[in-house]
Amino acid sequence: MQDELIELGNINGVFGIQGWVKVFSHTSPRIQITDYRQWVVKHQGKTTEYRVLRGRVQGKAIVAQLEGIDDRNQSEAMVGAIIYVRKSQLEKLDEGEYYWSELVGLQVKNQEGVDLGEVEWLFETGNNDVMVVTGDKERFIPYVKDRFVKSVDTDAGTIVVDWDPDF
Repeated sequence: MQDELIELGNINGVFGIQGWVKVFSHTSPRIQITDYRQWVVKHQGKTTEYRVLRGRVQGKAIVAQLEGIDDRNQSEAMVGAIIYVRKSQLEKLDEGEYYWSELVGLQVKNQEGVDLGEVEWLFETGNNDVMVVTGDKERFIPYVKDRFVKSVDTDAGTIVVDWDPDF
């Protein structure tokens, strides 16, 4: 069975002349993307695996040095690439906990069975995560277990929520 790829960010710039790349990270904290020492990078239809040699915070950016990328020309050619890791690299979560990537694409229904749409993406607020659900309209549903999120079934591809369809 092929190990599923999970998107963690993208290469959005270059840093210095020795091939370092700037990284936009979806991880929390953002620097955690460099903890994954093997990246699968997809760019312009090509997929390449890179070993992460080093990573650090540089000002407001995250920068990383990848094995085999030794000069600015090579790193410039990578701008726009998407960074993935293999699902097997992710830390195992406790029962009932999910990575955001596992929730994206799931169908959301309320307790009365009304289809509210599909989880398009998620974001953090100061208090909780929020699911952006796209269906007949866009809805922002707080990801608060037991209060709004009643059940998640990744096998069935569904999330049941306590949510009024008019919201």
